[in-house]
Amino acid sequence: MTVLDPRALNRATLARQYLLERADTSVHDAVAHLCGMQAQEPQEPFIGLWSRLQAFDPRDLDDALTGREVVRTHLMRRTVHLVTADDALTWRARHDTMLRQRVMATYRRELAGIDVEEVAAAGRAVMADEQPRTMAALVQAVEDRWPTPPRRVLGELLVAALVPMVQLPPRGLWRTKAGVRNLPLATWLGRDIDPPSPDETDPTGQQLVRRYLAAHGPAATADLRSWCGLAGLTAAVKAIREELVAFRDERGRVLLDLPDAPRPHPDTPAPVRFLPAFDNVILGYHDRSRLIDDAHRGLSVAGRRAVLVDGRVAATWTVQDEELHITALRPLSTPEREAVHTEARALTAFLDEGIDRVRITDDDG
Repeated sequence: MTVLDPRALNRATLARQYLLERADTSVHDAVAHLCGMQAQEPQEPFIGLWSRLQAFDPRDLDDALTGREVVRTHLMRRTVHLVTADDALTWRARHDTMLRQRVMATYRRELAGIDVEEVAAAGRAVMADEQPRTMAALVQAVEDRWPTPPRRVLGELLVAALVPMVQLPPRGLWRTKAGVRNLPLATWLGRDIDPPSPDETDPTGQQLVRRYLAAHGPAATADLRSWCGLAGLTAAVKAIREELVAFRDERGRVLLDLPDAPRPHPDTPAPVRFLPAFDNVILGYHDRSRLIDDAHRGLSVAGRRAVLVDGRVAATWTVQDEELHITALRPLSTPEREAVHTEARALTAFLDEGIDRVRITDDDG
């Protein structure tokens, strides 16, 4: 097999993530192509889309949310994701077992002895009136039957695992601070969730594999599992294996890919890009070495916003006191600093928060 070094993998990832060149496509189509965007921090997807799309207007994402083209829901890795309505309906049943297992594992002691099917039925009964509720209000409606678990734990079980929910706008709209109000996914979209497939070849899993590789490949099966959190994708991979091409990385891992997906030359120039917190371009892999040094791996899971320089995480950034502060994680050359500063100025214009200074400092201050 051909061996792909980290730089070759980096350029392939950037191209597919619209970070090598901004894409001329709609918000809906971009979110679909990216297989969703992690969105527990409501404003972060706007930054992610600005870095990926030509002439991105935040109102386009607002319209997609209020128009029910995209939704905010718990899905991959039991985190809140921004996904298209179609993907939410198609993928949710395939994620149900994982979502339940992760909540039950996190709160094993607090939920000991709980019949999750009874809790699920009770939650669905409460939400059958089609009225949006906060997690606290939902828990209040059922807690008399389950008084032992902490309210927060019971709420997470219901909202993040048992009852497929959408976080309704105005949550997630541009420059809007709003609490979470939940409504069942099928109620909000007026369509039922696709039922689990009895086909042992896992057709929904097959779609997930193809879609993941289109946005993140070439990648190992461990990367796929790390991205979605799902177990049992072996049958899906096996069913489409002959459609795929295979490579190896420098560690000897087998990497699968779609045959016609872009794999640019490793020397292709990569522009500076500012990433939001928890961007899936980093979190979507088990082996993140194509984008970030091991020494800085923890920055992504800690929610630090990153700056890509020559395609790799080379700095973090924050906004405070009318200043965009960039902290370099390695020495930046003069041309790199100039490119970072130029893109930072474009970002400040997009954010339009009265930011009047851009400062670049080294990691040691």
